[in-house]
Amino acid sequence: MSISQLAATRGQQKYAVKPSADDGDLVHLVAQARAGEDAAWETLVERFSGLVAAIARRCRLGDADVAEVSQTTWLRLVENLDRIEQPERLGAWLATTSRRESLRIATRQGVLSTSEELHLLADDEAEPLDSALLRDEQVRDIQLAAARLPARCQRLLGLLMGDDDLPYKEIAEQLSMPIGSIGPTRGRCLDHLRQLLAEMQVAQAPTPG
Repeated sequence: MSISQLAATRGQQKYAVKPSADDGDLVHLVAQARAGEDAAWETLVERFSGLVAAIARRCRLGDADVAEVSQTTWLRLVENLDRIEQPERLGAWLATTSRRESLRIATRQGVLSTSEELHLLADDEAEPLDSALLRDEQVRDIQLAAARLPARCQRLLGLLMGDDDLPYKEIAEQLSMPIGSIGPTRGRCLDHLRQLLAEMQVAQAPTPG
């Protein structure tokens, strides 16, 4: 199975829909938190701490790393609260921030497979409700970006993500590369994929009228 085919398969998986906070109430809470009201902060943390931790655990992180992701996510909110233009979408902002931090730690520790990393990468901008339309667009972008990777990266990621679950020894033989270089090369290929996705997002952004 190719990298593009697997991305499409991952994008078709179903997600549980969770109830969201009332938009008006959330806007009010964010305004109170901006004003420095401790009670508002406590309510926000209580409301969204489960979401933040769940995303970290989805990335197979242990308790200590989950705590680190949570701490970093809330610190980012403190730093950026005044710049959030759509407070009613705070849950989506926290989900994205938590997911990126979790992926950073999980990638460093090597606790996720390549297919899992790409699956979570497709969700990177998704709201907690995981809109099916948005997910389909992200999967399409991953397919387009993957097609722009060097052939060696495409083949390596394709073998790592395939259904056959090949051992590193066999992958090394097929690609004529040392076993020890598979992990670092995989990381560089994923970084390149993320860079291509970022460039695509800039190119697709509307220009000021």
